Amino acid sequence: MRVLAVVPARGGSTGVPLKNLALVGGVPLVTRAVRACLRADLVDEVVVSTDHAGIAETARLAGATVVDRPEELSGSTASSESAVLHALDALGADPEVVVLVQCTSAFIDPADLSAAVRRVLDGQADSVVSGLPTHEFLWTAAGGGINHDPAVRPRRQDREPQFRENGAFYVMRTSGLRERGHRFFGEVAVQPVPPQHAIEIDNPEDLELVRALAPFLDEPEPVDVDAVITDFDGVHTDDRAYVDSEGREMVLVSRSDGMGVSLLKRSGVKVLVMSTERNPVVAARARKLGVPVLQGLADKSTVLRDWLDIEGLDPARVAYVGNDVNDLGPMAEVGWPVATPDAHPRVRAAARVVLTRPGGSGAVRELCDRVVAARPAAPVAEARAERRLGPVSIGDVPVGDGEPVYVIGEIGINHNGDLDIARRLIDVAADAGCQAVKFQKRTPSICVPEEQKGQIRQTPWGEMTYLEYKERTEFGHDEYRQIAKYCDERGLHWFASPWDVPSVEFLEEMEVLVHKVASAGIADHELLRVLAATGKPVILSTGMSTLTEIDQAVEILGTGKLIMMHATSTYPLPPEEANLRTITTLKERYGVPVGYSGHERGLQISLAAVTLGAVCVERHITLDRTMWGSDHAASLEPAGLEHLVRDIRIIEQAMGDGVKRVFPGEEAPKARLRRVTV
Repeated sequence: MRVLAVVPARGGSTGVPLKNLALVGGVPLVTRAVRACLRADLVDEVVVSTDHAGIAETARLAGATVVDRPEELSGSTASSESAVLHALDALGADPEVVVLVQCTSAFIDPADLSAAVRRVLDGQADSVVSGLPTHEFLWTAAGGGINHDPAVRPRRQDREPQFRENGAFYVMRTSGLRERGHRFFGEVAVQPVPPQHAIEIDNPEDLELVRALAPFLDEPEPVDVDAVITDFDGVHTDDRAYVDSEGREMVLVSRSDGMGVSLLKRSGVKVLVMSTERNPVVAARARKLGVPVLQGLADKSTVLRDWLDIEGLDPARVAYVGNDVNDLGPMAEVGWPVATPDAHPRVRAAARVVLTRPGGSGAVRELCDRVVAARPAAPVAEARAERRLGPVSIGDVPVGDGEPVYVIGEIGINHNGDLDIARRLIDVAADAGCQAVKFQKRTPSICVPEEQKGQIRQTPWGEMTYLEYKERTEFGHDEYRQIAKYCDERGLHWFASPWDVPSVEFLEEMEVLVHKVASAGIADHELLRVLAATGKPVILSTGMSTLTEIDQAVEILGTGKLIMMHATSTYPLPPEEANLRTITTLKERYGVPVGYSGHERGLQISLAAVTLGAVCVERHITLDRTMWGSDHAASLEPAGLEHLVRDIRIIEQAMGDGVKRVFPGEEAPKARLRRVTV
């Protein structure tokens, strides 16, 4: 052994009680010191000298050898050198170089430590001390200059830097330490360290300072867990609520969190939202993310323990993200307590990881990325056996096998040309938990057949030609700009089915995320070519189409960003024409995610489509099925849409993973009822 690092870490401390076990970035200071030594290339072994059982156990877990420090060397007057010399004797070690490392420096760069060791090994110095370069002027209390002449004040650039000893580490030739008994002897050199690494913890204020710096200075480490549990307010949100004139609350969330949660679930990590809040916005957000939620909780810790037991999870491999003091209990139950950067100081102190992004601004996404980074890649054989199609990303939401069903509220033309009705239908979709709303966009002069343009129609606005009626109900730029803004406020995607080429150009100007091909447009190859040229995802409805017609459409659109929708264009749809097994046929033939666009009355057929693997469900929605217009009768009213989304989420949970096992709820009946014979 050439280089031995010794970390003195006694249990007593005057400034900060049990300082060496204090958490910074969720990691005890003694652990941080040991890790810095282990990561230094030139250090062969790390020893912690301590008189405290808790410090000893923590040091062993961090990878250090522990030397029991005798009582006579553990008092406040005992020197660090005495601890180092005792450790050398206790180990019977005689390394060429010994390094004294202090736990009070939370940010030791292993590269700086190795550079200092190299200077001793190469004979450039006998003793090296870490120091902060400074040009500070020092004064006595009586007003005298210590390192300068007050009458002659040279400029900073004209002065050589001096170094302030920061106490992080001392590198010594072992023979010199044994001979002299102290750390400074022979040729002494200084190893410069940056200001952010030079803070020494002597009092509680220093400790709070380094805790605040930890999220910015620590290298992010992958978070290797099997489950992520999050609080809601302050984690998914910025901890503020927006209240409208009717007393309804809205919150700000980050769309990037949705993609992060999807990545987690795709990698096999379980996700749960826990909240003391009873506000329905919590459940609504969880539905959109496609994750279970437990809310209105008085005792999070007890519920968390029960959930972990039911799921069969090792608490050491679970992360809990919190931001306030009511999260301290559940954080103490798991191996990876995580805090947002603006969390309560006690929560940050208890966290193993402090995120850099605040709640509502990507905190959940940041953690998801670090968890996914720690997951092993799925074996090729396993991936082939599972063969999941997609996903295709619509904005920040992946749509495909294994993802939450993407529910689209089809407003179509049910707004009857009234922007207020459109807003009310957007509210219906958002309140029900949909991810998107869809409209229809036409250029009436192109889409209305010549023989129909002059036909007289009776409408709610009086007698007019069919062309005038279609123009009366069509929205333009101003209306769609307002629709886009309102959908964004309600957290919904919006897009439309363009029925002609100018409508595609219109929607491109509106910067929609995806285009939808109505069943009527599947054979309009000019339209399909223009849509393919946008490079955006396309949702293709297949009603009233043959496989040959679909083949031709797919040849134009490609399959890279294609989602197909099984549909039967009968309004309303009778059950005998639903033909839901076509979902499987389309998946096997085209190898793309397949959803379902329904025109039936009721919910049963749409729910059955989900059990057959539909990755998205689209249903027409209306305020009232008796309203004037061609599509209202086959549409869902608000309560029906809410029940549809609710039941889809229940089905998703009920589908499970296909692994046969005995669930916790079965254990008691099994013990009571099972009869075993031989």
